[in-house]
Amino acid sequence: MSTENLPQSPEQPSRKPRVAVVFGGRSSEHGISVVTAGAVLRAVDRTKYEVLPIGITQDGRWALTADEPERMAISDRRTPTVEDLADSGEGAVVLPVDPANREVVYSEPGSVPKALGEVDVVFPVLHGPYGEDGTLQGLLELSGVPYVGSGVLSSAVGQDKEYMKRVFTSFGLRVGPYLVVRPREWRTDQAGARRRIAEFAGEHGWPLFVKPARAGSSIGITKVESFDGLDEAIAEAQRHDPKIIVEAALRGREIECGVLEFEDGPRASVPAEIPPPDTHAYYDFEAKYIDSTPGLVPAPLTDEETAEVRRLAVDAFEAASCEGLVRADFFLTEDGEFVINEINTMPGFTPISMYPQMWQASGVTYAELVDRLIQAALDRSTGLR
Repeated sequence: MSTENLPQSPEQPSRKPRVAVVFGGRSSEHGISVVTAGAVLRAVDRTKYEVLPIGITQDGRWALTADEPERMAISDRRTPTVEDLADSGEGAVVLPVDPANREVVYSEPGSVPKALGEVDVVFPVLHGPYGEDGTLQGLLELSGVPYVGSGVLSSAVGQDKEYMKRVFTSFGLRVGPYLVVRPREWRTDQAGARRRIAEFAGEHGWPLFVKPARAGSSIGITKVESFDGLDEAIAEAQRHDPKIIVEAALRGREIECGVLEFEDGPRASVPAEIPPPDTHAYYDFEAKYIDSTPGLVPAPLTDEETAEVRRLAVDAFEAASCEGLVRADFFLTEDGEFVINEINTMPGFTPISMYPQMWQASGVTYAELVDRLIQAALDRSTGLR
């Protein structure tokens, strides 16, 4: 039977892809994540995408927030919070863990849940544990929702400084001297842990940097000049992570390089240099975000040095099986060698952050960065790949 003369259903208008910008979170980098989200929300092309801002409060509740990026800025040296922006103090957003259903639901106590529509891609601008470390990425894999950035393993490796260094070493990348103090060792044998650190200092000298093993933005880090300051530094690091890493000071220039995935593979930006801040002992959280210590873009390097650090940044990206974007941080030591310090799989992404600045200097605007990352995520499937 011919269907030629049967009534035809009207074509449904195609909708724009819906991007859920997820931000905030339970880590100590909550506030900077909110600032990053504000910048991303301003940059998303609203003619191409619908946007759904979802904030995660400091206690882990997924909250519906207003699409008001002007409220997501540092003010009076204070970073904003999701609690400041949430539509309700009790309402919660739920992402179904069902690959066949991407519909987001919002519910409040005593009210009928409301469907907010399907989400096509998540742009997670979370920094630190419970967001950048593979936990959110695992949830999105289970949900079958594409997302911007690296997958579960790469995100976890990029968050844990110990295993990041182990991976880099296995791929032939040079890392600085370090030791790790695990929670069980500190609980059961503090004297032994202190003795190991003292031996480490005897071999590599003071100062040492005591850090949370799984945190970023220079939060919880202490530059220790002698054994007298060690216990206080460990206590500060353990406020953020029970596992700590102790690193020898590397004398040299701090060089950063951005990596962005293109259709033909990852490419590196022009590098930047972070000069020693005048009013801070090192490039800490306040120097980065509150006082906005400027970097040098592009870094004043020779052509050979520039080519080398760009190559190493892509090598680090590939070594950790990263996707989307990475910022790779190096020291250019006094002997002329590049030593990789760490990578960030979701680097600082505010307009003053070094990653966007390096790509701006490389010819990719902030808005183009955001669009490229969203499109790459939409084109990439979840699951094994």
